[in-house]
Amino acid sequence: MTFPATTGSEHRAQPADGVPAWRDTTRPADERAEALLAEMTLAEKVAQLGSRWVLNDMDSSPVDDATAEDGDHWTVAPLQDQFAASGTVPLEDASREGLGQLTRVYGSTPLTPAEGAAEVVRQHGVVLEGSRLGVPALVHEECLTGFTTYGATVYPAAIAWAATFDPVLVEEMGAAIGRDMAALGVHQGLSPVMDVVRDYRWGRVEETMGEDTYVVGQLGAAYVRGLESAGVIATLKHFAGYSSSRAARNHGPVSMGRRELLEVILPAFETALREGGARSVMSAYNDIDGVPTSGDPWLLTTVLRERWGFEGTVVSDYWSVPFLASMHRVARGVDGAGVTALQAGVDVELPDTSGFGTHLVERVERGELDEALVDRAVRRHLRQKVQLGLLDPGWSPEASVERAGSVDLDSPANRDLARRMAERSVVLLDPGTALPLTGDARELPARVAVVGPCADDPRTHMGCYAFPNHVLPRYPERGPGIEVPTMLESLRAELPDAEVVHEPGCTVEGDDTSGIAAAVDAAASADLVVAYVGDRAGLFGIGTSGEGCDADDLALPGVQGRLVDTLLETGTPVVLVVVSGRPYALGDWAGRVAGLVQAFMPGEEGGPAVAGILSGRVQPTGHLPVQVPRTPGGQPGTYLRPPLASEESAGISSLDPTPLFPFGFGRSYTTFTVDDLRLSADELVADGEVEVTVRVTNTGGRAGEELVQLYLRDAVASVVRPVRQLVGFTRVPLEPGGSADVTFTLHADRTAFVGPELEHVVEPGTLQVLVGTSAEDLPCRTDLELVGDRRTVGTGRRLTTPTAVTPVERSG
Repeated sequence: MTFPATTGSEHRAQPADGVPAWRDTTRPADERAEALLAEMTLAEKVAQLGSRWVLNDMDSSPVDDATAEDGDHWTVAPLQDQFAASGTVPLEDASREGLGQLTRVYGSTPLTPAEGAAEVVRQHGVVLEGSRLGVPALVHEECLTGFTTYGATVYPAAIAWAATFDPVLVEEMGAAIGRDMAALGVHQGLSPVMDVVRDYRWGRVEETMGEDTYVVGQLGAAYVRGLESAGVIATLKHFAGYSSSRAARNHGPVSMGRRELLEVILPAFETALREGGARSVMSAYNDIDGVPTSGDPWLLTTVLRERWGFEGTVVSDYWSVPFLASMHRVARGVDGAGVTALQAGVDVELPDTSGFGTHLVERVERGELDEALVDRAVRRHLRQKVQLGLLDPGWSPEASVERAGSVDLDSPANRDLARRMAERSVVLLDPGTALPLTGDARELPARVAVVGPCADDPRTHMGCYAFPNHVLPRYPERGPGIEVPTMLESLRAELPDAEVVHEPGCTVEGDDTSGIAAAVDAAASADLVVAYVGDRAGLFGIGTSGEGCDADDLALPGVQGRLVDTLLETGTPVVLVVVSGRPYALGDWAGRVAGLVQAFMPGEEGGPAVAGILSGRVQPTGHLPVQVPRTPGGQPGTYLRPPLASEESAGISSLDPTPLFPFGFGRSYTTFTVDDLRLSADELVADGEVEVTVRVTNTGGRAGEELVQLYLRDAVASVVRPVRQLVGFTRVPLEPGGSADVTFTLHADRTAFVGPELEHVVEPGTLQVLVGTSAEDLPCRTDLELVGDRRTVGTGRRLTTPTAVTPVERSG
């Protein structure tokens, strides 16, 4: 393909003695970065700390009511008028001394790959032409459910990745996303979200990998490995504590002590850095005990840099730097916010330069700011530009996107991967009396009524950072940009011999019940009802799930609960399918429905995946990365709860914390047993390891996979510990009648917790070892004595429990 010529590069003078040291590819990255830093003026250094979101200026206004789908309103960033003066600066002016990053060239408007590539080349050309040294800007994009751009594959939401409990598959997905981004000249992806869920009412539960620290760390590291394998910088967000806000309110304050932060929130980030190799971290919006994380030197420097040895970049969440002044009020004005963030350890401001503007130059010149702080941040950013090849003599904007003309962002290979992810993520909660719909000598229902607001809306399959939900509401005439079979279409294709009728019954939100009567009529005349209920993701209140779409309680949104109740009153068997970004309370319908399925925003192939689960063509293998609560109010929380907040405290409160379905739960169309627990030793030395082995057997009539889970419980500890905590898991595929031994190699480091001294310690005492298929179904139990001296462990401790699956030969 042909791109506009990049002006300016041919006019930049080269030193008479040849290639400058910073362009010399034979030199180490650190040396090249240092050489370029030495050539820069102070103003050029400061320019490398900023960014520019050009296309946001063109498309940040709300859509007109007349064209908005379902009356949606839209704005790219709420409250941006408070600090968006920098957003009106032309790119030519913003990059006069250079520029750190270009923001979301592909992800802001519906551009084809060719159109986006041409815009990348144009913006690069402006940066190169206008600056003395011609240092290219780094291009970043969102990639939480795939490359967030028009026409790209929409994979399941991150909460669905977690439901797969499959790091290998998640890594494969990350690599596919990375390859698509790299082909279009994107250097950095703003994913994965490493937040650990603490309250299901939080709108961004869909973006997380669930409520368990270990699962989030393992799957996050896998995604990072995949993305980084394509040469794209993975960015861990949101560092840290963002998911733990009071009352689950977006941007809300976090009431959490450092011990809990170190114990529950930070290990997942550490795992993704150490075992995944992530090269960037995003500072969060929230404060923790009154200290905003984007201005916290303990978090961004002491922990991240000094303890963990992180050498990559810290980028700000969008406008989190000016938030230090406008929202947190810990700095005077945007300029003061920039100084606070820089001193704390933020290296690059996104999405536009505001706090990291030219005032930093003036402050250094007046002696009010140490230039070494500027150098520290610039050095880190330049090192990454060297690593990405941006400073190599042969680099050009055109060459960086030369494959754009041939790339298929929704290729058959991508769709196959999206299908496998979706199928593995769907959780069968209860087959009831109706599932699977075919097979097992069950007669296929002749007439099926499909009801519910999620049945015929493809957007309910996708998370808030999927391009069709994130950007395309402003362009309703463009459609989703990809093929997304609805649940209704998919079930009709899955059951060609059945008559399938459809009535939505109600919308996802709102109190309009006028459609329920038609849905009841359809149900009453059918042999079976399949009800699809749940969420529609959006942003900042436009939706029931997603960023800024927090919930008062865990009841199904709108009048969907009333719809389900009315359908059940017809007497026709009802299979309930929940398509959502968070778990909803389903206790009113447990035991009354003829089947119950949970699908966590399963992406563009989610319709066929769910239909395959319902029919029985696909064997369910998903497991819950969050609990499903019984009641909407009660106690939203997680399985990582202490005795006083667990079922062990029955009688001290009128509220029952027992979930309807526990963490790790998932059914199948076959059955498994887990037994024959064996330990390689009766004692575990405080710096040693022990092997924990169980036997898993498929006792049913179909091939399937079971998720075997290893938990530990402290009998006595120096701080309050959870009643149980996951320390290992693995998927085990088995044919009917087949068995396998699963061996977990448990190192003493995996028993460590954060003690009163705020350090990870291995503490001698009695551990209960529990193995099974969910946090509540743990048939294999024994005690293990941890012996030796109390040991402090820090960076370098084992973060993963290796597992091995050994098939067992059948006797006879």
